Amino acid sequence: MARRVTAWVGWIWFAGLMILTSGVLNVLYGFAAVLGPDNAVVDAGASLVVLDVQGWGWTHLILGVLLVLVGICVMAGQTWARVGAIVLVTLNLIAQFVWLPVQPWWSIIVIAIDLLVLWALVVHGHEAREA
Repeated sequence: MARRVTAWVGWIWFAGLMILTSGVLNVLYGFAAVLGPDNAVVDAGASLVVLDVQGWGWTHLILGVLLVLVGICVMAGQTWARVGAIVLVTLNLIAQFVWLPVQPWWSIIVIAIDLLVLWALVVHGHEAREA
């Protein structure tokens, strides 16, 4: 018996576009960090954080490329991409909790978007392949 495709399939397109956008931004941030200074000092309120910018840059660059590929494949209805997107978005969600003391408002916004993307992929992901 074939499943019925509902209007909720738009949430999969939303998830795919958010993943794709996040990937492009990560690639841009990654290039900026790799080509920029070696270290950065961030005042996070009561604590001081020293970051290896180039290490984070390579991480963002690789993660960004993966997110772009997975985002495109999620919109194409690939099941493997849906599973990969769930893993990558969950990792991004965890990273935002780590980054919360440094950039609280941005992290809260990204956490909310990541939760919406996860909800769309888990609850309505099967509809993308059938659309």
